[in-house]
Amino acid sequence: MNPQQRSLAVDVVVPVYNEQGALESSIRRLTAYLAESMSVPWQVTIADNASVDDTPEIADALAAEMAEVRVIHTPRKGRGHALKLAWGSSDARVLAYIDVDLSTDLAALPPLVAPLLSGHSDVAIGTRLARSSRVVRGGKREFISRSYNVLLHGMLGVTFSDAQCGFKAVRADVAAVLLPLVHDDAWFFDTELLVIAQRSGLRIHEVPVDWIDDLDSRVDIVPTIKQDLRGAFRVARDLARGVIPVQSVYAQLGRSPIGLHSRPSFLGQVVRFCIVGGLSTVVYALLYLAFQGSLGAQAANFTALLITTIANTWANRRFTFAIRGPERAALHQFQGLIVFALAWVITSGSLVALNALAPNAGTTVELIVLTLANLLATAVRFVLLRRWVFRVPMRAAPAAPVVSNLSLTSGQEPDFSTSGRPSASRASAEGETRGGTMPTASAPCSPPSPSAPSSSNQKASAA
Repeated sequence: MNPQQRSLAVDVVVPVYNEQGALESSIRRLTAYLAESMSVPWQVTIADNASVDDTPEIADALAAEMAEVRVIHTPRKGRGHALKLAWGSSDARVLAYIDVDLSTDLAALPPLVAPLLSGHSDVAIGTRLARSSRVVRGGKREFISRSYNVLLHGMLGVTFSDAQCGFKAVRADVAAVLLPLVHDDAWFFDTELLVIAQRSGLRIHEVPVDWIDDLDSRVDIVPTIKQDLRGAFRVARDLARGVIPVQSVYAQLGRSPIGLHSRPSFLGQVVRFCIVGGLSTVVYALLYLAFQGSLGAQAANFTALLITTIANTWANRRFTFAIRGPERAALHQFQGLIVFALAWVITSGSLVALNALAPNAGTTVELIVLTLANLLATAVRFVLLRRWVFRVPMRAAPAAPVVSNLSLTSGQEPDFSTSGRPSASRASAEGETRGGTMPTASAPCSPPSPSAPSSSNQKASAA
């Protein structure tokens, strides 16, 4: 083996918090699998974030026993924080992570890292929502997971199918640029990293996995959902305001467009818009009927209209006006919500008028009136979408944001200790990584074409 072949290829990080019961058996099972199935040099890193049970002692004992295992201890809690430290201090060419419960079948690990080692892809994720995936979990968690991914598709225009599966990998050079832009240090870390990667034109590879729910999961579902929703709104806001410098990352790492999508003619736009609007009207009616009994007429109208508007904006952006790249996607959704507000005024006004003229009208009459009002709102929506939201802008040559001197972590990071096999170099808060200077995105660039592809191998299953 030459020196290049002997260099560390894959670092599999296992973030842990109070996992004294599962840690030893999981690490032994993981290292045994890697020794048998991984043909490239590998390492396992236990990232202990503020455990208060016997997890730190067990981790240190495993690192002392096995040369392929190292440990990072940090007094600060947070899975995202632990991953930033572990990935930022690794010398491996590919950085992965897997949940300590090993809910994901380890047989998916080689296909996860292979396209990153070859340079074909930039980020790789396991997906439980592909048709060929096999998943065993309760109905409640299945519903929450799919609803969360539907929300991400609507709000942020993502195309990857599963944001929260604890089974991901990223090339080290890509991580060096993306990690400083990820602000979340907890459970939303994965989603934020993937959204920034997609918006930057990076290739995201998806691997269908077999997955069995851990009945002893430490995730507190309700607070996690609230944090994720806050994170999604924050990222959408920052993308719309240009706070996240995705254009600079695109210039440094993104793929150039391979062709331009022609915009449909006016007649083609009308036909496509009518198809999308007709489907939206049917979905709206079904949702209204589903919500009307429990929420009341006005709340049911608002909820049904909001859901269909998010989907309608996405569909019209892609199919009616042939805008498929990540540029301005969040802004388009925001403008779509303004259009939604006008549509809501029209439909709500129809309800007010109906209640004034026929206070005893039944649900069927309400539905007919609302359907007619929704058709009127649809016509208004087309005009606004075509002339305002999705209009062809007059392009100037704006200066792209410049990012330089990126550090591997966000904010002031506390010290952390390591044990086990030492790495050749450690990343510092000033941006030093693997014995050199972290790549920067200091070169100016022009915004990519809206048709620039943002991912590949995306699965067709609904999130």
